[in-house]
Amino acid sequence: MPVKRRTKLKTRMILTLGLVSVLQTVFIGVFAGYYLSESLYNEIGQRALMVAKTIAASPAVIRGIQQRNLDDLNTLTHTLAQTNEALFIVIGDHDAIRLAHPLPERIGRSMADDEGDYGRRALVEGKGYVARALGNLGESMRGKAPVFEPDSGAIIGIVSVGYSVSQVETTVQRYNFVLYGVLGVVLLISILAAVVIASRFKRAIFGLEPEEIAGLFQERNATLQSVREGIIAINRDGIITTVNRAALLTLGLDTEMPVLGRPIHEILPESGLMSVLATGTPEFDREVWLRNRQMVVNRLPMRQGTDIIGVVSSFRLRNELDQVSQQLTRIQQYADTLRSQTHEYSNKLHTIAGLIQLGAYKDALGLIGSEVSSHQALIHLLLEAVPDPIIAGCLLGKHNRAREMGLHLDIDPDSQMTDLPHNLPREQLVSVLGNLIDNALEATRRHTGANGRVQLSMTDLGQELIFEVEDQGPGIPLDVQNRMFEKGVTSKTGTHHGFGLHLVRQFLDSWGGSVTVENLKAAGGSRFTLYLPKTPTGRSQPCPPSDC
Repeated sequence: MPVKRRTKLKTRMILTLGLVSVLQTVFIGVFAGYYLSESLYNEIGQRALMVAKTIAASPAVIRGIQQRNLDDLNTLTHTLAQTNEALFIVIGDHDAIRLAHPLPERIGRSMADDEGDYGRRALVEGKGYVARALGNLGESMRGKAPVFEPDSGAIIGIVSVGYSVSQVETTVQRYNFVLYGVLGVVLLISILAAVVIASRFKRAIFGLEPEEIAGLFQERNATLQSVREGIIAINRDGIITTVNRAALLTLGLDTEMPVLGRPIHEILPESGLMSVLATGTPEFDREVWLRNRQMVVNRLPMRQGTDIIGVVSSFRLRNELDQVSQQLTRIQQYADTLRSQTHEYSNKLHTIAGLIQLGAYKDALGLIGSEVSSHQALIHLLLEAVPDPIIAGCLLGKHNRAREMGLHLDIDPDSQMTDLPHNLPREQLVSVLGNLIDNALEATRRHTGANGRVQLSMTDLGQELIFEVEDQGPGIPLDVQNRMFEKGVTSKTGTHHGFGLHLVRQFLDSWGGSVTVENLKAAGGSRFTLYLPKTPTGRSQPCPPSDC
C-alpha cells in the first residue's frame, strides 16, 4: 500500500496564510463596499434634506407659496436645482398640490401620484425627513421639509429635493474601483509576505518538517532520560528549561518536584550556571560541591550567533568516577601481576628444564628451593604484616613487577598494617599505594638501570596509617614538588601521564590525609610519606559498608 506523502510545511503555510489573506480581503471588501454605499446614500439623503430645509426657509419661497406665484417659484427652483446639482426641486402647497416642478404638465397635480406618502410627515407632523422613492424622473433620494408661515407658524407648503440614485451608484462604483484596487494590492502583498514568512520560518527550524521535529523532540527526551549523568539547562533569564531524572536523583531532589520553569537559584543556588551565563566561559571537569555532594561538573554556554542564550550543565557524583578509575586500576594491576609472573616463571621454568637436560639436578633443585624459599618468605611477611588480602595482593604484584623490570622492591620486615579502619576504601588505597610504587620503580629504573631498589615501610601504630616509599631516582626539583599533584603535571614523556598523583591528592582530600615529599641527600632519590588518619576528616567521607 503506497504511503501518502504529506504536504510540506512551507506549502501548507503559504496556502494557509494565503487563504486567510483572501478571506480577510473578501470580507473587508464586502463590508467596506456595503458600508461605503450606505454611507454615500445616507450622505446624499442628508444633503437633499439640508437643501430642502434651506429652500423652505427662503422668504421668496414662502412669499411665492402664499401668493401662489407659480412662475417665480418654477424659475427659482430651476435655478436652485442647477446650483445644487439636484435631479429636481418640487414645491407644493399645504394640500400637496405642486406649485413648482421640472415637468410643467405635473404642475397643479397632487404629489401623491408618484409618492406613496406625498410628504405626509412634513405636511402633518411638520418634520423633515429623507426617503428613497421611484417617481416620474426616476428613482431618487429625497429630502422633504415643511414650509412654515413666519407669523403664525402654520404649515403652508412642502419642499422636496431629489438626487438621482444613478448618480449615487456612479459615485459608489468609482469609490469601489479604488477600494478594490487597493485591496487587490494588499492581497498580493499578503501572499508575498506569506511566502517570505514561510521561507524564513522553514530556515529557522533548519528545514525540518513538524513530524520530524516531533520525532527529534521525542528522541531528545528519551536521550536525556537515558543518560546517567545529570543534565540541567537554563535560558538567558536563569529559568530552568531542561532537566532529566538523573539530575534530580543525583542532587537528592524529589523526582516529582516541578522544576521546569523555575529560577535556577531557587532549586540550586550554588550551581554556578549564572556566572557562566554572565562570562560565557565554559568549564570542564570542575570538582564542586552541590547540595553537600562532591561532583564533577561541566558547564557550557549556549550561543545563538554572538549572543549567549543559556547554559547547559552535566554533572556526576565524583564517587562514580572514582569507582570507574579504581576498577580500571585494579584490572590493570591484576593484568600486570599476571603478566610479570608469567614472564618470570616462564624464564625460570626454561632454566630449570635446561639444567635437568644437562644433568645438573642439584643446581635445578637449588634453584627451585631458592625460588620457593624467597617466595614463601615474602608471602609469610605479607600474611603477618598485612592480613588484608587486597593490599597484600597489590604488594605481591608490585614485587613481581619490580623483578620483571630488573629491580628490587624491599618491604621492611618490621612493617605492620593490621589495624585498618573497616570503612577505608581498599580499592582507593590500593590505587594510591600502587601509583606511588609505580612512580618509584620508573624513577629508579631511569636513573640506576638494573638492580635498583625501592623500599617500602608501613606502620599502623598511633592514630595514623603511615606508608613510606623510597626510590633511587634523580630526586624531584622543588618547583616540581609544588605542583606535582596537579592534574596533567608529569616528568614523563608522551601522553596519558600526569593523573596518578592527582588521584592520590583527590583521595587524600576526601579522607583527610596528607603526603610529604623529600629528596634523600645521602643515598639520592626521594621519599614519599603518606599519612592517613584512622578516622576520616575530609569533606567527602565514604560510608561504612553496613550503611551503604
